[in-house]
Amino acid sequence: MKVPYIIPVCAVVVVLLLGEADLSMAATTCNPVALSPCATAIISSKPPTPACCAMLKAQRPCLCQYLKDPNLHKFINSPNAIKVATTCGAPFPTC
Repeated sequence: MKVPYIIPVCAVVVVLLLGEADLSMAATTCNPVALSPCATAIISSKPPTPACCAMLKAQRPCLCQYLKDPNLHKFINSPNAIKVATTCGAPFPTC
């Protein structure tokens, strides 16, 4: 049964949903929930899916904003999140 695995994924999604993000960026709509396809890769160290990589690249201009958000910082700045971003070819910007 994969219940223990589902709980952390749900927790990340809830945190992303509750995260406060400024939704007004120039060409990108910043929405941390858009990164939910990456939750499995970040939590479990599994390779990111193509959907995860696409969303990570689309949300890359927002990453500095997410890093400043105390609700999102610990997830966005985790070693696995950095690894996922690098694997997707969307390394974190210098903030």
